[in-house]
Amino acid sequence: MAKPIYILGTGLSHDGSACLMKNGKIVVAIEKERLTRKKHDGFNDNLAIQYCLDSEGITFKDLELIVEKNTFNKLKPQEVKKRSNRIIPKEIPLITISHHLAHAYSAVGTSPYNEMGVIVLDGQGCSLDNCIEINNNKILPKEIQTISKQEQYKYWEHSSYYNYNGGKLTPIFKDFSKFNAWDREQNPIAPMDMINGIGEFYSGVGDYVFDDHFCEGKLMGLAPYGRPNRFTFKAFDYKENRIFNRYDWIKHFDKSLRGKYECFHQYFQYYADIACWAQKEIEEAIIYTFNSYYDLLPNKNIGYAGGVALNAVVNEKLLKSTKYENFYFQPAAGDNGLAIGCCYYGWLEILKKEKVIHNSSTYFGKIYSDKKIESYLEKLKVEYENKVYNEFEISFYKSNTYIEEAAEMLAEGKVIGWFQDGSEFGPRALGHRSILADPRRKDIRNYINRKIKSREDFRPFAPSVILEDLQKYFDCDFEESPYMILITQTKEEWKDKIPAVVHKDGSARIHTVDKKIAPKYYSLINEFKKITGISVLLNTSFNDRGMPIVETYEEAIDFFLKVKKIDALIIHNFVVKLKNKNKVCEKDLLAAMIE
Repeated sequence: MAKPIYILGTGLSHDGSACLMKNGKIVVAIEKERLTRKKHDGFNDNLAIQYCLDSEGITFKDLELIVEKNTFNKLKPQEVKKRSNRIIPKEIPLITISHHLAHAYSAVGTSPYNEMGVIVLDGQGCSLDNCIEINNNKILPKEIQTISKQEQYKYWEHSSYYNYNGGKLTPIFKDFSKFNAWDREQNPIAPMDMINGIGEFYSGVGDYVFDDHFCEGKLMGLAPYGRPNRFTFKAFDYKENRIFNRYDWIKHFDKSLRGKYECFHQYFQYYADIACWAQKEIEEAIIYTFNSYYDLLPNKNIGYAGGVALNAVVNEKLLKSTKYENFYFQPAAGDNGLAIGCCYYGWLEILKKEKVIHNSSTYFGKIYSDKKIESYLEKLKVEYENKVYNEFEISFYKSNTYIEEAAEMLAEGKVIGWFQDGSEFGPRALGHRSILADPRRKDIRNYINRKIKSREDFRPFAPSVILEDLQKYFDCDFEESPYMILITQTKEEWKDKIPAVVHKDGSARIHTVDKKIAPKYYSLINEFKKITGISVLLNTSFNDRGMPIVETYEEAIDFFLKVKKIDALIIHNFVVKLKNKNKVCEKDLLAAMIE
């Protein structure tokens, strides 16, 4: 039997990750934040690499090659330092590729298409002098072509268009912007570190509204609460397939609340109006970019990656407002997906192998053994029993009907933690590391936001719906949304019936569940349907505010015990509950009074 070909990919960025491929298929991948428990952790990749090797039971000697996203950065030397002290042996062949190229290959490799265009939009990729795919100046705007080699390190990619055909990826157009470290005290709503770019504009607005980084998702969720015509400033100009940031509007936004986040609620409508405005502006800019790129080189199929591709509201509009026919949205579109792209670059470009069609799954985490789960639960149970003043006790049992039991609990209005098999790769919980609830409960959104996840009330929750019932509940122009990366309107007759998963504007961020990809989760929703007649569940990630999604069974159990507001934890086929020993139920209290 032929020796398997292993390729290791690693994304040395914020939101770091590692991915292991065997004979052209992903066998395991992990985001670094899941291991360190630090949100958006990245750069040094030792932990993520070791996780992948250990999961597959191999060592560095078994690798054919390693592909990494490039690490050079003259403008941010502190990031280069963070990547030091790596465990990679020097004798392993190491290939380095540029940022957008890795994003593009992540879409090419996991998409169902053998011929496609690929668009990459993000905040900042890598510098012009480090883009290895530029072998023809004609793919660059004229003003970028004239930049001297000595100055190229100051210009970073933010928009790219590629064509994939005949097993080869070719750049068609790439745009760059000059790096600029904005003084955010003087210009609190300025973009993040760039002169031009959709991603850095939206990040800057998110930072202004929430006084924190990586708030683009929250900004998107806040936008429906805003008034559409409150601000009418234009954020961008458009010319020759390019977008240019305008700055005449910045002077109108000077209410900096740095260090005063509690004031957010006092000025909620103001910030909601800003979010609404920013969302509208990037929608226009992204649609312009897509249509401009189509005119440069038409394609029937289009893949989309980069951090901007996580804006699910825009994604749904692209289906209606652009000239492409078939879309593939990379589920790990942000920098966590770079490692996946690195693997596919190694397989397709370096080894010149044929593409192996991906099965659409994102469940790349390792599977933990039932024996270890049971042992950990037994240990905690004893610890709780031995704590004299502890008011809670743990109970758990193994069940062959855990799916049916979970469905019954959900139908009764209970909230459950759902932990099954390997974890999802990417920012969304897709039924393997989820907190679930009955979407019919009007009060459940505030309950989960406040009591379990400790986050803002305006944050919406997604509906998980079995694939064949999608059109029953939602008005959509797409046939599936397996990665929770598309938004559409809820049908009028269902808005009051499943209110917990309907956002302020009647929209919902859809997660379709396919029996072939997620059989256990599909069965759970189907059992819920048998009881309630509704094949939709409220699905949110198994984590707290500012906390990465749980990876291990220990983290899931510990979070369940800490929060104490989740009614049951279903972890594989174990049913775990927490009972308050001092709480007397009404029936027992009545009996005591009679006596």
